[in-house]
Amino acid sequence: MTLLQVLFLLLTIGFEVLGTVSLKLSHGFTKLVPSILVVIGYGLSFYLLSLLLKQNVPIGIIYAIWSGLGTVAIVLIGVWLWGEHLTIPAIIGIALVIIGVVLINLTTEGAY
Repeated sequence: MTLLQVLFLLLTIGFEVLGTVSLKLSHGFTKLVPSILVVIGYGLSFYLLSLLLKQNVPIGIIYAIWSGLGTVAIVLIGVWLWGEHLTIPAIIGIALVIIGVVLINLTTEGAY
């Protein structure tokens, strides 16, 4: 992946994280501003993801990074903003997600 593609992917992940955080803040779509941010965040994330997939980058690589890093970011935001607690198995799981994304990237780099 080129540097521009990586930056584009990070932007895509950022909008997905915005959508997910806003989903919690929307309280079941009963609060207007967070509900609008859900639609904007997810909409832009999927749109930008579709543009990235138009390029010659394997969908498995993009989706692994997008979903993996998005998940890790949401877990960390949950801990930071809402005081959610992580158990040892949850921490191990997060580490495995990160390791998995790294392994996918390292082992498929030459595939495209």
